[in-house]
Amino acid sequence: MNLWRGFDVRGARPLLAMVLVAGSLVCLGGGCRGENAGGNPLRPLDLGKFAVSFDETFDTISISGQRGSGARWYTHTPWNGDFGNAQFGENGPGGPFTKLAHGLRITAHQGPNGRWTSGLISSRDHDGLDSSGFQQQYGYFEIKAKLPSGDGVWPSFWLIGVDKRKSASEIDVFEYYGRFSDSYRATTHIWQGGKNDGKSMLILVPKGSLAENFNTYGVLIEADVTTFYLNRKPVGAIPTPPEYRQPFYVLADLALGGGWPIDKLVGDQTLDIEYIRVYRPIPPRLP
Repeated sequence: MNLWRGFDVRGARPLLAMVLVAGSLVCLGGGCRGENAGGNPLRPLDLGKFAVSFDETFDTISISGQRGSGARWYTHTPWNGDFGNAQFGENGPGGPFTKLAHGLRITAHQGPNGRWTSGLISSRDHDGLDSSGFQQQYGYFEIKAKLPSGDGVWPSFWLIGVDKRKSASEIDVFEYYGRFSDSYRATTHIWQGGKNDGKSMLILVPKGSLAENFNTYGVLIEADVTTFYLNRKPVGAIPTPPEYRQPFYVLADLALGGGWPIDKLVGDQTLDIEYIRVYRPIPPRLP
């Protein structure tokens, strides 16, 4: 049963209603409270219990398409290269990556031939337990970003489990379709035998706000509960499946399409990332 807890973050009014539709629990209003499907409450985020384990502010750009290069970021998915309606380009002159005064810009650009190029960064350089780069089991994963607004843009911040021997685990912290500027999706996936056990939650926001301002999107993975956050406020949670009790690595991208047409896109589209940070739990002190 696909039981999610989420709410409309557009207002600060108390909980107005809870509606059960097609096996999905949806909370309407700005103050959703209660327990999720596993009997656990939506948990406030207390970063005082965590320490920073990965801190990327892009003061220097360490991005490469070469596996084993030692760069901090790899420019394709570690398992299959590209996806969507834009080819993911490399770092360098004319490439999709630009250093900003505070952060990184990924630009989707249409060439004279009508083809689009854009960018992706992955904290691991190839699939498998022997890959190199950052990974972490449990903790809080967060991005601060300003999203593009074009009809057909498809930016995402997501995590992939390192161990794919039995199944492939994926957490989409945010997945945004520019066609719908008043919402984004947080989704969990477990891919096995060509089938996907996925749960998706629609998170409503003021129209255009994700492209007008920087916002933070995060997920806290714990042994019992996985909780999603927008601007560090909880917006949904699920019981942590066994497949998520492993190290995950980090990806961010500006893809195009995602099942929606891109013919209305005009001019360059940009995803601005101020930072990507990961926090690890601080072990409790022994008495």
